[in-house]
Amino acid sequence: MISNIIPSSKKLIYSRIADRGQVSKAELLEEFALTSSTMTRLLDEMMAEKLLRISGYGESKGGRKPILYEINPTYGYIFGLDISRVVSSLGLFDMQMNARSIVHWRMDEGMTPEQFVAHAAGYMKSFLNDLQIQPADIIGIGIGAVGPIDRERGVIEKPLHFAAPGWNDVPICELLERQTGYRAVLENGANTALLGEQWAHRYANMQHMLYVHAGAGIRSAMMSQGRLIRGANDVEGAAGQMIIQAGGSRLHEYGNYGALESFVSVEAIVRKAQAQAKLGRTELPDRYGVAPEKIGYDVLLKALANEDPFVKELFAESAAYFGIGLANMINLFHPEHIILGGALVNSHELFFRTAVEVAQKNTYWFPQYKPEFSKGMLREDAVATGAAIMVRQRLEL
Repeated sequence: MISNIIPSSKKLIYSRIADRGQVSKAELLEEFALTSSTMTRLLDEMMAEKLLRISGYGESKGGRKPILYEINPTYGYIFGLDISRVVSSLGLFDMQMNARSIVHWRMDEGMTPEQFVAHAAGYMKSFLNDLQIQPADIIGIGIGAVGPIDRERGVIEKPLHFAAPGWNDVPICELLERQTGYRAVLENGANTALLGEQWAHRYANMQHMLYVHAGAGIRSAMMSQGRLIRGANDVEGAAGQMIIQAGGSRLHEYGNYGALESFVSVEAIVRKAQAQAKLGRTELPDRYGVAPEKIGYDVLLKALANEDPFVKELFAESAAYFGIGLANMINLFHPEHIILGGALVNSHELFFRTAVEVAQKNTYWFPQYKPEFSKGMLREDAVATGAAIMVRQRLEL
């Protein structure tokens, strides 16, 4: 395992070059209070250590063309691991965050923590064999997982809605380290997704971003001044407990009454479809050959793709509630860019469009203040990419 710890000045310079892609010495001197000789020495040292390489030459401003530096992509490699309820993924990234290989798999009833670790470790070994990369070149494993988590102990605590048993109080970092020999670090998946999307949007220099994932629950992450905002507790699903209907129902025997997740979650939509089918208010049972109580999300997606009016109304209503929740978060934070992800957001363009329209109508100072909305650039690979970035950032500390 590579265990280099980059000193402070090198860390800052390395980080800036990583973010900018290609940088000249003159550009770095404009940003750092260092003498020319000190900057030259640091760049030469990083070149000798193979942290950096020369990528070419910039445009001349009257003298010699300036040398352009970039981080060396093959200095080491990082695994990024996404642990989610429905589909998990593993990617192998070089130092420039190019995905050298990536794989996704379903989290079925047999994917216990032990099976998951063995599964992921098997893919890691295959990646290295296929790409002829040595285990000693692996810097570490970054993990973005469904919360709540204990980041310091590397433990997934009490997540909801996993199909397989055994996911409570899982020392996931310890299990992976024991199985692979690589150092592992843990962060909640919403935060790593936002890290990944920030990197994908790095040339836009966005400083204030909001990420909201709507699927089995509501997961969110915020970034201000380019840094993740963390609270006293690492409970990424707390946004789903936002009360949007006083005295309303609740999805489970825990949580708030009238909470956002009661209206915006896969389970909430499925429950409402089943209840309406039992009352004979939809033809879904006859059309898809299922009993009302057996209507699942897969059936609803098929009906939605077929433009079924009843199902479209269900999703549009849920999207409108989602838009209200988004507006509440936006009005507290006023980000530049809001990235939406998750099963519901990606179910149909109707859901995304409706949520954005409702959010905009309820955003204070709109349209003078008009944040951008998108589904992100990395989509399903955002969590794994951000997890790998987290490891690279730790190398730089």
